[in-house]
This record gives sequence, C-alpha cells and structure tokens, in this order.
Amino acid sequence: MLWDIKNLSQKEHKNLRVNIEFDYASHVAWSPDSKAFIVHTVRENNIIVYKIEKKKDGAIGAATPVITFDKVHAEDVIGFGISSNGKFMMSCSSKTDMVIWDLKGQQLDRLDTYLMSTHSARISPCGRFVVATGFSPDVKVMEVCFAKSGEFKQVAKAYELSGHTSGIYDVAFDVDTSHIATISKDGTWKLFHTKIEYTRGESPHVLETGSYTQTANAPHIALSPNAEVLAVSVDSSVEFYDTYTGQLYDTVENIYSGPINCMCFDASGKYLFVCGDRAVRVLHNVCGYHTTIGSCTRLLGSKQTSATVERLNKTIQSCKETLASFGK
Repeated sequence: MLWDIKNLSQKEHKNLRVNIEFDYASHVAWSPDSKAFIVHTVRENNIIVYKIEKKKDGAIGAATPVITFDKVHAEDVIGFGISSNGKFMMSCSSKTDMVIWDLKGQQLDRLDTYLMSTHSARISPCGRFVVATGFSPDVKVMEVCFAKSGEFKQVAKAYELSGHTSGIYDVAFDVDTSHIATISKDGTWKLFHTKIEYTRGESPHVLETGSYTQTANAPHIALSPNAEVLAVSVDSSVEFYDTYTGQLYDTVENIYSGPINCMCFDASGKYLFVCGDRAVRVLHNVCGYHTTIGSCTRLLGSKQTSATVERLNKTIQSCKETLASFGK
C-alpha cells in the first residue's frame, strides 16, 4: 500500500494498492528520489523494482514492475535496502551471504558475514556503510567504496563495534551515522560514538550501556535522529531509553496482540512508527522532549551568549508544556 502523507490528517486516506502476483513481500524500500521502490518477495526470493507514475495533480497514479533481479539467496532475506546516495543496494540472508547490487540488478560484490547465522543487516543513513549482526558479539562495519568516477571499487572493513558478551540481535543508526546503537543477547544495549577517522586508526567508543527487559522473542531497536532516545521492542510493548543516562524513561505496553516486527523514528524524531499485527501505529516520542530538556540544561551550564540562553530557555519551556499535555 502506498500512502500519500499530505492528507493523513483527513478522514479519507488516499492510497494505492500494489499487487504482487502469486507472492508477497518481506521488505520494501524507496529509492532516494522517490520515483521507484524495490520489493523483496518471499516465495521466489526475488528483488523487483517498481516504477512510480504520477497523475497531473502530483498524486500517485500507478506502480509497475520494471526490473526483476536474479535470484541469489537460498535462505530468507533479513536485511534489505538502497543507499541514500543511490549508488548501491544490499540484500542479506539469514545465513552468511550478503550481496551488494547496482541499481540495474548487477552484482557488485558478494560477502561472507562470518556470523554462522545473521540476525539483521542494514545500510547506514549516509550511504557509505553496511553492517550485519548475528552470532558474534562484535559488529563489523564495512564501507562500500567507489572511485571518483563513480565506479565500484570494493567493500572494505572500516571498524568494529565491540563490548558485548553475546550475539547481537539488532543495530540502529542516528541521522548522520555519528552514533550507532546495538542490542545483544547478553541483556544490554550500547550506544557507540562513530564519528571517527578510522583510516587514521581511530576507534569507536561506548558512550552508554543500558539493560532492557528480555523475553523469548528477539528485540528490535530504533535510534532517534539526534541519538538521544533508544526504542526497544519487548514482545508487543516498546521501552524508551534516555541514551545519556542509560535509564528507562517509559514503556508503552500491549500495542499489539502479537510481537512487534519493525520500528523506526520519523525524520523529525517526534514520532515512532511501530509495525505489528496488520497495522502501523504512530507513537509520540515523549522521551525525546525529556532528553531535549536535559541536553538544553547541560548547555546552559556552560558559557553561552545571551541569545543562545534565551533560545535554550524557550526550548525547555516548550518541551515542559508538551510533556504536561502528555501528563508527564
């Protein structure tokens, strides 16, 4: 289903239904220019590119399949995406094979994740890195390198995120890949500072570690664009953590009858989109207002210009009013 978000506040939600013949999708990703989207199908294990056609008024008119990639994975795909710079795509199976594609369906590289079993795989928001998590307690961050002419060169290891004592379920990025969060089978999550010059030997370091509620189901995580809030799915509930203190701020319980299967923050960081059952639910990022008050208060503790002090105080006041409206 493709939704036009311009009219989401109205009762009638315009959408376009796209049928996948004799199959169903496990992953969907938009191209950076929003003129196409890519789908990974489950039964055929194929990647299909759909082109968007718009009406004269700008509304979505139709979506037609234009390219089908060669089938390469024998097992279910657990990681899938297209880079923000439009240079490559990635698909990764639950075993150990990750494939880097160009946008026309040609394989640029095929990697072994060396994880025995892979839990998740993602492309960084900056479009430079790919990561896979699984049986290993460390996360290898790899850079997809291109020449200045635009030709693909290689996938090279950039750095490792280490510190967990057991396998890692999931990984999440902030908006500019300066912070990466991980969540492990050892019962902890970690926030890493990754704005580093790794070519000069700099290593990422852990900013904060916290504990989450463990259950039989593997958790999913989402990191807010400013890296101040970490959301953790616990079965059908979501825990919100302040990444500066590592403390649990709040839990939204029983959002669905079954487990949550996907989460992400919107670009502004005000909302968390949560998927489960047969619905997408939108939660207010209440913890984000709490963390903004904390970061503004810390800035007030250092020397600032009078204009900055006024702006920080206004932000604090505004966040307090919003929290009050939520009964916090």
